[in-house]
Amino acid sequence: MTVQIVTDSLSDLTPELTKDNGITVVPLTVIFGHETYLDRVTISTDEFYHRLVYGNIWPASSQPTPQDFANTYDKLAENTNEILTITLSSRLSGTFQSATAAKSLMKNKKCKIEVIDSQTVAMGLGLVVLSAANQAKKGMNLTQLTEYSRKALNRSHFMAYFDTLKYLAKGGRIGKAQGLLGSVLSIKPILNTKDGEMSPVTRVRSQVAGMDYLFKYVTGFKNIEMVGIEHTTQIEPCDAFAKRFSAVYPKVPVIRSTVSPVLGVHGGPNALAITVLEAEAK
Repeated sequence: MTVQIVTDSLSDLTPELTKDNGITVVPLTVIFGHETYLDRVTISTDEFYHRLVYGNIWPASSQPTPQDFANTYDKLAENTNEILTITLSSRLSGTFQSATAAKSLMKNKKCKIEVIDSQTVAMGLGLVVLSAANQAKKGMNLTQLTEYSRKALNRSHFMAYFDTLKYLAKGGRIGKAQGLLGSVLSIKPILNTKDGEMSPVTRVRSQVAGMDYLFKYVTGFKNIEMVGIEHTTQIEPCDAFAKRFSAVYPKVPVIRSTVSPVLGVHGGPNALAITVLEAEAK
């Protein structure tokens, strides 16, 4: 039996990618006042960002419960006896804890489950999940796949351009970038994930300068397995980035996505993110 792969919606994998690669996604929840929505399930990215930009209610988010994961595990256990779950960073959400606690709530006690805290988010997580799914199809067992995924996380490099840090700050997810809050408004921060938290890399004066910085960063890698490019409200800069990247690396797969609603709660409008998954060393 093939190992089944589970992740959460902050992996930013589109429904098409998860379906084509046999990946099961447990959604987080977006909250607008008294209204709750399942990330990418009962609210689309387009609807969410419209409400974020034009609405008058500041959204919040919440993690899946252990029972949400237990229900997912039990359903998958009808067709497998091995499940690998890879979640967003435990420093950014309690999702990892829920995924772990769910093991004791399962009806099926024979199914083996491993849960990995990715210490990252968005396509930093998503590309590793995709790579793990490819290896599962090739027949890796749970032990092999767990080791493979942990090593793959060291090859995953996520970096994001933010138009503002106020959404991260209000949501309490600003981490080590706290010191940038007093910056001049015209300065745009670029952050990555370090030790599971958002961490400052540099500051630029415009989106164009930000995309140039990200392009130089990405093209600094010699051997790339795949690249993820994603946006919150502006797709055009990502289209241009993808075209520019593919001119240099025509054979490297480019995975496109929109940042999930729950991440959008904290990222805000006009945020853009790039992830490089380095190829395995031969």
